[in-house]
Amino acid sequence: MKFSSLRTKISLIFGIAVVLLAMLFALMISAQQEKHSLYNEAHERAIAHYLSLYYLKYGKIDTAYLKSQNISIITSPEEQVQIKHYFQSQGKYHNYATDTYRLKRIIIINNDHFKLMLENKNTPPFPWEALLFFGGVLAILGGLYWWIMQGLKPLTILKEKITNFSKGDLNITCKTEKKDEIAEVANEFDNAVRMIRELISSRQLFLRAMMHELKTPIAKGRIIAEMTTNPKQQEKMRNIFEKMGMLIDEFATIEKITSKHFTLRIKPYSTSNLIEAGIDLLMIDNPKDYIDTTIEEESLWSVDFELFVLVIKNLLLNGIIHGHTKKVSICAKSNFIEISNPAEPLKEPIENYYQPFHQSKNGLGLGLYIVKNIIDIHTLKLEYRHYEGVNFFTILKPPEEYQKS
Repeated sequence: MKFSSLRTKISLIFGIAVVLLAMLFALMISAQQEKHSLYNEAHERAIAHYLSLYYLKYGKIDTAYLKSQNISIITSPEEQVQIKHYFQSQGKYHNYATDTYRLKRIIIINNDHFKLMLENKNTPPFPWEALLFFGGVLAILGGLYWWIMQGLKPLTILKEKITNFSKGDLNITCKTEKKDEIAEVANEFDNAVRMIRELISSRQLFLRAMMHELKTPIAKGRIIAEMTTNPKQQEKMRNIFEKMGMLIDEFATIEKITSKHFTLRIKPYSTSNLIEAGIDLLMIDNPKDYIDTTIEEESLWSVDFELFVLVIKNLLLNGIIHGHTKKVSICAKSNFIEISNPAEPLKEPIENYYQPFHQSKNGLGLGLYIVKNIIDIHTLKLEYRHYEGVNFFTILKPPEEYQKS
């Protein structure tokens, strides 16, 4: 149970109210019993006094009066002996004594004129008034508690929908016809979701239209490249247009990632295949002149191939562009892939470079922004360190996945 939640606080308040009400009810019953006990004792003394006076005047016991007062005479000798022993053991056997014996209210009158053992059969009245008061207030509190909790139900539904929205579900609706404050919040949130949905839809439409328009001149460029008679020029133009086409596809992937509209296709891939595909994605001539690859331990990575290859490609490209020697080393072991290059240390904390289009002298554009997003999606870890003039970017497997591999 979360003590910070609104429901818990309300339940606690009502719980305290019920406990206080129960205590009040117990006090009322106790006071009523005390009142009855005092009245009963006075009544019993009055009866004993009346019987003494009546006996002095008429020489007998007024049994009719005792019957009218719901008091009976104990006539059994055996029971009289037991009661006498009990009162003597309690030190209460006097001229006049009262006590409870075996759930019976006993009155003993032991004077110079007569000896009587009486049983008072009057019982305390049932506390109907206190019970009705307690039941009525409890019913009111219960009704209020139910009414408030029913009023909070839309808040729970709204929370669930906000949670779904935060996970990327834009097809939610919170609209309600109610007029309370929670309904106002729900309706405003529904309006915000609808506007965000429309903005995302417009952005997607714009990007698709833009990429479609870009692909048309690229396709024409490829046709022109094929018509070129110079083989060297033809190959160069072909590579340029092919790279432009791949960049557009890459932008489409980035858009899906950032808008959270992407379904991961997780499968196990070997380290060597992932690195090789990342290098191929660079589309550079003679990659061995720029990249030194060392796979010390081959292992399997459970990743989305298309996205993870993009991570390796971006880290390699950043190393080549921003390094002193334009050369990059990539080293792989069973639990990590590490990309390093001689370069100046980053001027700011690495977290700043995870922002899109970070502006600085050594700005890495969208590279690290894309890398960090993809790494987070895969629940992997990206670490950066600078040591002896070399920048190191390390992709680490989660501990549980490393143990499996």
